[in-house]
Amino acid sequence: MTNVRILLVDDHAMLRDGVRMILEAHPGFTVVGTAEHGQAAVELAHELKPDIAVLDVAMPGMNGLVATRAIRAEVPETQVVILSMYEGEEYLREALQAGASAYILKRAAAKELVSAIQAVQRGESYLDPALTRTLITDYVRQVERPDAAVDALTERELEVLKLVAEGMTNRQIAQRLMISIKTVQSHRANVLDKLNLHDRTELVRYAIRRGLITA
Repeated sequence: MTNVRILLVDDHAMLRDGVRMILEAHPGFTVVGTAEHGQAAVELAHELKPDIAVLDVAMPGMNGLVATRAIRAEVPETQVVILSMYEGEEYLREALQAGASAYILKRAAAKELVSAIQAVQRGESYLDPALTRTLITDYVRQVERPDAAVDALTERELEVLKLVAEGMTNRQIAQRLMISIKTVQSHRANVLDKLNLHDRTELVRYAIRRGLITA
């Protein structure tokens, strides 16, 4: 049986220890190192050359997505499995773009992580089934709400859309565009209405999917 050498990275010691116990209880898995932040993950990847690095996304200093890019660029023989609490499409997309081969939610059953590692070791990709359902739902919504809808926006509304998606407040947008806060609010309402969106979260997801901003 092939021994899979694993680097485990998470800033929460209790979770890290729990995941390590799960992995080491599985025949053929060996945790060769652990770390609590991205920079240490990259350094250990260089030193240990693990087959697979299991990384959290949110960590102090260098986060898991930045660490993934570094590991895949500098230690290409090490594949990356993301173990994250974030279910948003934007995080999944960034993880895959960074070079991760699998994305698993922390709330998933232990068998999902084991299945992900086995799949990646075979040279395959693996997504948490819950995320697969999310992607299908998002795709259906995108089909039902064609991207052509963005063409209905005026140039000013498109500017407001981008700035809202980037996290600016109405006051900051008003100052940037040299218009009144009331006008910003009006443009913002028009954008939501024309795109059939309901809140800022949906607006951000739409902007990322359209490539208007990056995650």
